[in-house]
Amino acid sequence: MKVLAAMAGMAALLACSPQTQAGASSEPAGAQAQAPEAAVHPVSGLAVVPLTVTSGEDRHQFAVEVADTREAQARGLMFRTELGDFEGMIFPYDGTRAQSFWMKNTPLSLDIIYVGPDNRISNIAAETEPYSLDPVYSVGPVLGVLELRGGRAAELGIEPGDRVEW
Repeated sequence: MKVLAAMAGMAALLACSPQTQAGASSEPAGAQAQAPEAAVHPVSGLAVVPLTVTSGEDRHQFAVEVADTREAQARGLMFRTELGDFEGMIFPYDGTRAQSFWMKNTPLSLDIIYVGPDNRISNIAAETEPYSLDPVYSVGPVLGVLELRGGRAAELGIEPGDRVEW
């Protein structure tokens, strides 16, 4: 009897639900599919997020690992031997200080792209020397530092002033 009463109540609720527009989901809000879990990089274990560089009319889309802890930032892309054309790593900062990077234990040449507080590229250290201990500096404070495979920024025409969003 309780089951029949519950089913009748559910039928009454469904009958009173607002109609959906064409193309919209007909499932009740609570039954909609959950958002997929954030992607995790198989090597670093870091979250992978979309990042876009807008260069004039061109929009370049990347999937970047987020180095958002002290440990992840210290490790960066050390010891990595591969980085895809549309992969990279973003190091988020608060936009109040200049930053410097080095290539210690990094066998790949990288483009180190410094993103200012206005989300625009302030400077690019292109095709850095693998394993170098020489510091590579930002020009002014940074909101983030994006690392791409060495030479990739030039291949895509990415340059200072381009907008970066993640």
